[in-house]
Amino acid sequence: MTPEPPVTVGSTATPLLEVDDLRTTFHTPRGAVRAVDGVSLRLSAGETIGVVGESGSGKSVLGRTIMGLISAGPATEVQGTVRIGGRDVHALAPGERRRLWGPEVAMVFQDPMTSLNPTKRIGTHLTETLRLHLGLRRGAAADRAIELLVQVGIPEPRRRVRQFPHELSGGMRQRVVIALALACSPKLLIADEPTTALDVTVQKQILDLLGTLAERLDMATILISHDLGVIAGRTDRVAVMYAGRIAETAATAAVFEHPLHPYTDALIGSIPRLSNEPHAELRVIDGNPPDMSAPPPGCRFAPRCVHAFERCREEAPPPHEPLAYDARHSVACHAPLLPAPNADSGNADSGNADSMNGGDD
Repeated sequence: MTPEPPVTVGSTATPLLEVDDLRTTFHTPRGAVRAVDGVSLRLSAGETIGVVGESGSGKSVLGRTIMGLISAGPATEVQGTVRIGGRDVHALAPGERRRLWGPEVAMVFQDPMTSLNPTKRIGTHLTETLRLHLGLRRGAAADRAIELLVQVGIPEPRRRVRQFPHELSGGMRQRVVIALALACSPKLLIADEPTTALDVTVQKQILDLLGTLAERLDMATILISHDLGVIAGRTDRVAVMYAGRIAETAATAAVFEHPLHPYTDALIGSIPRLSNEPHAELRVIDGNPPDMSAPPPGCRFAPRCVHAFERCREEAPPPHEPLAYDARHSVACHAPLLPAPNADSGNADSGNADSMNGGDD
């Protein structure tokens, strides 16, 4: 079966990040697991994109592959290209790739306790990074470490640099991880579930901090989350991933106001709302994500989709051309939901899932 064309997410500006037909496959005893399967995207300086989807949809693997932390090996196959500032990350020798980490691209991992070495003081984490990547002398690196802790809002920074990770709260450890990622003023920041296991108040503080720093540094950001609510109002665009592929991409407001893919619509419907009655049941998506070592033919969401028909189960949907009323909104679906009310009335009928089902059956 010919693989479906990759979905492209991007703007018309000169991109800082270019990802073309990226595929990451892990060879396991159960077979080849296609964690990322034909993803393409573009990201410009100062732009923030949210990558969302259920656990296991390939979001974190996508981020790590872009970073260059996952590369081809005996049990791993990486195809496609990743260019940061015009340089092909996976074509570089390991030593050259590591030199990109820090000044060009950095990552905030979701678990700060495993991201930090428990045997090293906070100051040592920061000064080692600064001396390695920027060549600072010991004194200058120590002063810069203090500045970074101040920048991310950690109180009493001169005392904190002498402490170990276990002496800090979860929110403060996450701020240290952010300080580490920003130490060399990277052009691209990948934040993988940066607010996992933090309480709601700290979540807001961390997300506000990332947004402020991205704006101040004109830094491109990929914000990875399983929760659409986390990225609402904090991203320019959203890419919704399902089973290793991108199902829908659009400006953030468009995704929330007029989701076209049934999966996106179901994700948004599962978000609790203040308008809900007390103890009201939340909307759920029936079924489970597919086994990526043996994904179903056709659309991978079809077994769980209430709008699916025969074509969905047999033929993988290609990414749609940009919509007539929004050139940055695309959806990989044979039966997209109703488009926005301001779309042309003739297009509205063709976009209705029920009318399309009737036409194809």
